[in-house]
Amino acid sequence: MRSDRVAWGLLAPTLLILGVVGLLPFFYVVYVGFFDWNIFSKVGGLVWAGAENYRRLVFDTEFLAALKRGVVFTIWAVSIEMVLGMVLAHLLMRDFTGKGFFRAVHALPLTVAPIAVGAAWRLMTLPGLGPLPYYLRRIGFDYNIGRYAGQAFATTVLMDVWHWTPFVTLTLLAGLTALPREPFEQAMVDGANRWQILRYLTLPMLRPIILTTLFLRIMDALRIVDEVWMLTGGGPGTATRYVGIHVWRVVFPKTDYGYGSAMSVLLLYFTIVLCWLLLTAITQTRREISS
Repeated sequence: MRSDRVAWGLLAPTLLILGVVGLLPFFYVVYVGFFDWNIFSKVGGLVWAGAENYRRLVFDTEFLAALKRGVVFTIWAVSIEMVLGMVLAHLLMRDFTGKGFFRAVHALPLTVAPIAVGAAWRLMTLPGLGPLPYYLRRIGFDYNIGRYAGQAFATTVLMDVWHWTPFVTLTLLAGLTALPREPFEQAMVDGANRWQILRYLTLPMLRPIILTTLFLRIMDALRIVDEVWMLTGGGPGTATRYVGIHVWRVVFPKTDYGYGSAMSVLLLYFTIVLCWLLLTAITQTRREISS
């Protein structure tokens, strides 16, 4: 009993900090989502609106379009990151010259703040000044993310892949390192090839790590703001105005805090549901394969 009190006493400061910086802001955002609140309106304060903000979201074509763009961005970015991360993690499991140097350099993007990543990519893609447009023009490719929507979208995907593939690589590498070696040695003795080992041993045993990494990346990619805002500002037009940037434009320039809070809550709910559906689908597929 005394040890339990000591344990809770040691955890109390951490729990208090988490509650203050995590739970209280969350419940406050949920609370504000049920009000109309625009500091430049005649009222200026909170006006009870009930579920009106959420009803508006269902018919808000701009929000739904931004959400769709965010989902498409997430699918492309996270899919590429997971594949590249798995390939690089397997590569780092082998011994080769310069392995430590490659591993250190590969992890460097994780040390860069998102806002700095967007600024760096902005400099690299500036028409007439950036190295990327210069070398692409040398091979006859007209590259201008301020003019072509498809190029702007692809560039934001590549930027996210560059920034977060090391995270996927390191988490999968940690999972691969922790796997027991006996099943793999037995499979090799039985004549299994590399593809069979990957499909029937590595991926099933690594599934908890893969799911955890996948969920973390989906949640981060859906609410991306900093990098894209610095790189494209959501343009050209609305090509890269993902849902996080759309929420920012509603909350700050328009000062519509109630509607923006409702958007944030709905985005969180959508993310949770999406991850739950993904987990259900993967679990069901795994059961079918096992049976």
